[in-house]
Amino acid sequence: MADGRDGKKVNVDPKLLELLACPLTKGPLTWDPERGELISRIAKLAYPVRDGIPIMLPSEARTLSVEDVLSPPRLSGPS
Repeated sequence: MADGRDGKKVNVDPKLLELLACPLTKGPLTWDPERGELISRIAKLAYPVRDGIPIMLPSEARTLSVEDVLSPPRLSGPS
């Protein structure tokens, strides 16, 4: 899991992940615990999670690299 600003491990509530969708495509998101991001493979964007709060602004999202897009998702949701 990624570290939050205060050094604690960040996680996303599984129920929250079920409710969230990519704001651009309205498609599903997957959780990347290593980077602390919500991934939209359709939009090729990674939305950050800061202090446990998903930042669902496309302007704040990181564009996924070709390797990120082609690699299989690590997790479909938090365990």
